[in-house]
Amino acid sequence: MTMPPNLDQLAPEQLRSLAAQLLVQVSEKDQAIEQQRRQIHNQQILNDKLTHELAILKRHRFARRSESLNAQQASLLDELVDADIAAIESELVTASVPEAKPQGPKQKPKRQPLPSNLPRREVRHEPDNTRCACGCQMQRIGEDISEKLDYTPGTFTVERHLRGKWACKQCETLTQAPVPAQVIDKGIPTSGLLAHLLIAKYADHLPLYRQEKIFGRAGLEIPRSTLADWVGRCGVAIQPLVDALRAELLSQPVLHADETPVPMLAPGKKKTHKAYVWAYSSTVFAALRGVVYDFAPNRQGANARSFLEGWKGKLVCDDYSGYKAGFGKGITEIGCLAHARRKFYDLYAANQSQLAEQALKQIKLLYDIERKCKNLPPKERQQIRQQESKPILDALH
Repeated sequence: MTMPPNLDQLAPEQLRSLAAQLLVQVSEKDQAIEQQRRQIHNQQILNDKLTHELAILKRHRFARRSESLNAQQASLLDELVDADIAAIESELVTASVPEAKPQGPKQKPKRQPLPSNLPRREVRHEPDNTRCACGCQMQRIGEDISEKLDYTPGTFTVERHLRGKWACKQCETLTQAPVPAQVIDKGIPTSGLLAHLLIAKYADHLPLYRQEKIFGRAGLEIPRSTLADWVGRCGVAIQPLVDALRAELLSQPVLHADETPVPMLAPGKKKTHKAYVWAYSSTVFAALRGVVYDFAPNRQGANARSFLEGWKGKLVCDDYSGYKAGFGKGITEIGCLAHARRKFYDLYAANQSQLAEQALKQIKLLYDIERKCKNLPPKERQQIRQQESKPILDALH
């Protein structure tokens, strides 16, 4: 440990130098403390926001309801609320502030054992090496068993994970294979069951109350509240994949964008209102084939600007004004020919307009050219467009 200098023996120049060093150290510590304070403040804001949202959802979920909604509407809404509650609770775990006071023990429902009549498949996990560091051969002294519920359409099976315990008699070292990673920590569903649940819900449009009945016919009734909890936790778990795909999309020079209205039934409301799912995708010619769907409760252009923040490139979209605020600021507008064609088609269908008919024929020629060169390299495709498509577009103009 370095002894502090005797200030009485220092020259004025040395005292000034020492004072300057101390001021720099104090300033650096003040900056570090201020940065840590801001981080704690931001975490606390996020924590308060999630806690507030969770309280609203729980109040709707468990408080007395109006009977104005029909049973199916209430069931679907409860599924969404349960999934949101699970997702927010997962985020609260990761966003908790270290200084926050620990809450009291949470009452958790007791998990029922999986039915013994379900087929079981053993998955054994043993250490790669059962020789102790001291040189002795370890002896197997037992095992830990955990069961995971798996599902293939129409059939439930149980995976029995057996993790052998190996011990060295001489130095009493215990070795055991690590617990395999799970999508839901300490949960019973396998990744296969969760994948089936999400695909059935979002790709096949099967609500959870219908999946509950399907699982019941397969031999195991899983409450829809449990299914909703799994859906919410899966949503949090796959968010890094969504963020990574968004980052990859924003590295593309050309993107497509469009928004689709969807009915939204909000907690506490007696009727639906119009929300929007914004879709952003790469082009058919890009090496990356990706689409990111971004939900928003409204159609404000701020939603598109927030998603595309920092991106510079060419955006293929319709003539909706919500996109236009970003044009000229690193984003170049590419008008969508399919949207333009739609107007001519509406005009032709309404009164057999000869002008509209001529435009449709010209656009058909452009589509024929695109079909002909869609598998060609970019330079050849560009050459064909300049030679064949450009004269048609000039004549159309």
